[in-house]
Amino acid sequence: MDVRRRLTLLAATIAATPLVVGGCTAGQREAVKPGHGKAAAAPSVTVAPADRTKGVPVSAEVGTTVSGGKVTAVKLTDDKGRPVPAQPREDGSGWVPDRPLENSRTYTAEVTATGDSGRTTTQKTTFTTMAKSTKPTITSELYFTDNQTYGTAMPVVVAFDPPIPKEARADVQRRLFVKTDPPQPGAWSWMSDGKQVEYRAPDFWKSGTKISVRSALEGLPIGKDAIGDADHKATSRIGRQVSLDIDNATKQMAVYQEGKLLRKVPVSLGKSSTPSSSGKMVIMEKFDRTTFDTRGDPNGGYVVDVDDAQRLTWGGEFIHSAPWSEGDQGNINVSHGCTNVSAAAAEWLMGVTKVGDLVTVKGTEVKLDQGNGFTAWNVGWDEFVKGSALPVPTGLKPTHSATPHPGAVAGGSAPAPAPSKSNTGG
Repeated sequence: MDVRRRLTLLAATIAATPLVVGGCTAGQREAVKPGHGKAAAAPSVTVAPADRTKGVPVSAEVGTTVSGGKVTAVKLTDDKGRPVPAQPREDGSGWVPDRPLENSRTYTAEVTATGDSGRTTTQKTTFTTMAKSTKPTITSELYFTDNQTYGTAMPVVVAFDPPIPKEARADVQRRLFVKTDPPQPGAWSWMSDGKQVEYRAPDFWKSGTKISVRSALEGLPIGKDAIGDADHKATSRIGRQVSLDIDNATKQMAVYQEGKLLRKVPVSLGKSSTPSSSGKMVIMEKFDRTTFDTRGDPNGGYVVDVDDAQRLTWGGEFIHSAPWSEGDQGNINVSHGCTNVSAAAAEWLMGVTKVGDLVTVKGTEVKLDQGNGFTAWNVGWDEFVKGSALPVPTGLKPTHSATPHPGAVAGGSAPAPAPSKSNTGG
């Protein structure tokens, strides 16, 4: 949804269905245009929240039910008469304010519907928001930053602490908005533990796509005992296609850009006691220099500074410079789970890759766990959408395999409460 369009620009074709709390029929006005013969009935309009409702969450939306017509105008104002910008949902089920409402304030919504005969009905409702909540908040983090250029495999990821209970996920998901330009619709999918939800399209993003995201959870009641913490927004673009294919059998990394092989890089992966994960990962973060501290890990106990490190998992798997293992790279695995490359290769990779690029590792002893990083591409589309807490729009299917063969061009139709985040590479 384009969060910058105003309510006054609503198309007259928008239909609406019930949202939030119960409706109201008080304050209804009808206007009749001159005509001949029997007068047609005016449309019926119900607006929510109901008139004079108190204690409304600041995450409230304006919802309507219309019979015998369609919505042609919506106006939302605060108790000082100032307009409150809001945007229609794509499915026409309501209007979402651009920002959370304020606590302990009164708002008025007017909704006008027009029937086929031209007769109109205007419904007005006034409601008061709740005082500031004393319930504990659920912290959310949007892993999609404003004004960035991401790789074509970048999912939109929201992480939660504590996790979202299963019964509350649909309510949370309804407040997560993604708009793409050009349009490339997708779906959300929850990790089974409720710590993370990811959004992707059936196919990889097209280069040049503009993606606008809003995680509008501030003041949202979550379950019986919690409330959402913040309203996050970001708009960024998708850049060129780059993918990295790492094969344990050959101990080589193949680097592709726009379907063309740029270079092969010798690697050393995790040794048998600390194997690297096989699966489809996404570069999550990039560091010119960082510290791996594994003193709390069963197979760790060391602290080391590393250069040119690129995170692949929350658990601490990175691609990074490892000059100490250059003699082993291309031959044997000696790392603690990371992908070791030479200092020169690591520096070169930092100039080629972006956060959001796909990294595929195959042939190791263990498989990547869903949710251990940005794992939206680690399963096929049919499996991915099973994780949605809401119905997935019909017709969303990959136009080709969501998992490209080596060299295929992708395309088609920060500290945070992330799960078990660790800088424990090696």
